[in-house]
Amino acid sequence: MAGNPAAGPAPVRLEPDLNARMRRTVTGLLLVLLLGGCAQPEQRATFVQPAASAPSAALPDNRAPRPVPGKVMLGAYLDIAGKDEAQSLALRRQQLGRDLRILHRYYTWTDPLPQSPPDGLAADTILLLSWDGASYASINNGSQDALIAKAAEALARYHRPVFLRWAWEMNGNWYVWGGARNGNDPNGFIAAWRRLHNIFAAHGAGNVAWVWGPNAGSVPQQAWNDTAHYYPGDAYVDWVGVSGYFNNRQTPENLFGRIVRGYGDRKPIMIAETGALEKGGTVKADWIDQLAAWIAAHPSVGALVWFDTNNDKDTGKDWRIDTTPAALAAYRRMATDPRFAG
Repeated sequence: MAGNPAAGPAPVRLEPDLNARMRRTVTGLLLVLLLGGCAQPEQRATFVQPAASAPSAALPDNRAPRPVPGKVMLGAYLDIAGKDEAQSLALRRQQLGRDLRILHRYYTWTDPLPQSPPDGLAADTILLLSWDGASYASINNGSQDALIAKAAEALARYHRPVFLRWAWEMNGNWYVWGGARNGNDPNGFIAAWRRLHNIFAAHGAGNVAWVWGPNAGSVPQQAWNDTAHYYPGDAYVDWVGVSGYFNNRQTPENLFGRIVRGYGDRKPIMIAETGALEKGGTVKADWIDQLAAWIAAHPSVGALVWFDTNNDKDTGKDWRIDTTPAALAAYRRMATDPRFAG
């Protein structure tokens, strides 16, 4: 969400609110690719997290981002009241003694996607783009093909690795691209995802890693809306990214364990949105320590992206890493742990 109220125990959605984040033709050959791609059966592949460690380094221009062996990439969505992105990055660099490995941004369906890195972005910092969806029918009938092709061409020109999380939290009922708002039809989502994927492939966007991003809990919690029904297939997904927030009693295991167990042997896992609220004492700091330990015990998790903002104007919630000195100290312990140097 980025504004997505993260789900705790299933149908309760505990991530930040939608509006907080929202402020933020194709040739005949392509059609053949599209139709052929949509008809392909799912291909199951085995993902094995490499055991050896490796230093962080900028990736080749034409390669989609892959997990760093034995490490976790640490990143954030940054929106701090009173500061622009560059100022926010500078503050976190000073506090943590390091740059973010992943910088998370949100884009609406009609926003132009970036064709070049932002000014001042560190050479090994990878953009994670959460790109809004649209109704399944409007994509699957071909009416959005030109818009999708334009986005693909932009990212192909970006010439650096990039993560693309399209139509995230599709198993929730709060976005127009959710299954509950599209006729309770997860198959429509799968067809739309594959159509986008094939258009991007046809336009040479091989530097894009596709992040499939369900919410930790499905809303509504009904059989048709189970997360697994939205999975596009191993051939169409590079990373599995999950959203889940600590707002009460949620543990890392009850937020993320099901996704890790379901997909961690096939794909690298990204905790694409998470955060914690202060609950008095050292509760938030303790949860950050708990999260770091849980990730270290689950080597299929290759990335962690914090929802680092106090600019949630709709709910007033403060998810920043530095809400208290104890919270910042806990986050710094994680950020300086060699395990999180991916």
